[in-house]
Amino acid sequence: MNRVLRVLVVDDSAYIRKVVKQMLSRSPFIEVVGAARDGAEALELVEQLKPDVVTLDLMMAGMDGLAFLREQMARRPIPVVVVSIANEGSEAVLEALDAGAIDFVQKPTALATEKVFQIGDELVEKVKAAASASLTYKQVPAVEATPRPVPAELSRPVDIVVIGISTGGPQALKQVIPQLPADFPVPVAVVIHMPVGYTQLFAEKLDEISPLKVSEAQEGAPVTPGNVLIAQAGRHLTFQRQPSGVVTVHLDVRPIDTLHRPAVDVMFRSAAEVFGERVLGVVMTGMGTDGQQGAAWIKAQGGHVWTESESSCLVYGMPRAVDEAHLSDQSVPLDQLAGGLVKGVSWQKS
Repeated sequence: MNRVLRVLVVDDSAYIRKVVKQMLSRSPFIEVVGAARDGAEALELVEQLKPDVVTLDLMMAGMDGLAFLREQMARRPIPVVVVSIANEGSEAVLEALDAGAIDFVQKPTALATEKVFQIGDELVEKVKAAASASLTYKQVPAVEATPRPVPAELSRPVDIVVIGISTGGPQALKQVIPQLPADFPVPVAVVIHMPVGYTQLFAEKLDEISPLKVSEAQEGAPVTPGNVLIAQAGRHLTFQRQPSGVVTVHLDVRPIDTLHRPAVDVMFRSAAEVFGERVLGVVMTGMGTDGQQGAAWIKAQGGHVWTESESSCLVYGMPRAVDEAHLSDQSVPLDQLAGGLVKGVSWQKS
């Protein structure tokens, strides 16, 4: 990073404003240029200070975080990282992501302790990623868009589609999953990086607008066509083939040495081991490299790997890692991904 990022901190707690400023100021690449106590003050300070990124609390008296976000995005889109307590506002966080927030950091419930400082590294990295994010694709309608198929030649049949996604994931998945038809012939499993308390609600909201059944993955659930399984936050999603031949879900906290739980790498490797060459892995927008090792496992078994194009990624991190390792068979823009998936597997219908 060649420039210092200007950040505005928005929170109704003076203590949290101070702590967030201290955490961000530890990075030589970040300068906190102001702090606001509510949404109304934040709107004024954004206009005055022109920050590169805003960190935003949602639960505030007066104009709350959601109201600020919607108003600010209508005026001028700006990268926003939500800092929120999950068990008090998970639905509000999902609404914030729908409204245009880039990412979120889970605020510890014990605010008056050193636990608050434990989110410092995560916050710094997400602020940096947000500053480089492209805000253009958010203007594309989530459900109404008509998928445009891309050349999606698959050299062999596919028994499962596995998707790995992170920063920008909720918005991107809302543009892809609802466009898959009810007769999509293979199951879909998704790992999205979210804190505990978010994945079930996200699955429920995605299910409301999707022809396919979308649910949070449960231990022992069958992996069957017509279903989209969202990995549970806090547990890795893997697959087990039963003696009957049916493949079921297995959830586990192991391995414990991964940066994320669930990890895309873990799900991709398991898919490759259980389904062999009949796997299509898709790595979408996100920060970091999760999915690169898993993509290598899929390719080693003879499976297919697609990546989301840089042009549509909110953060071109995870797909970049796969692309630069020469593991991607095809780079697909977001608005063509659903059509590409349908075309790629449609010939398998009996």
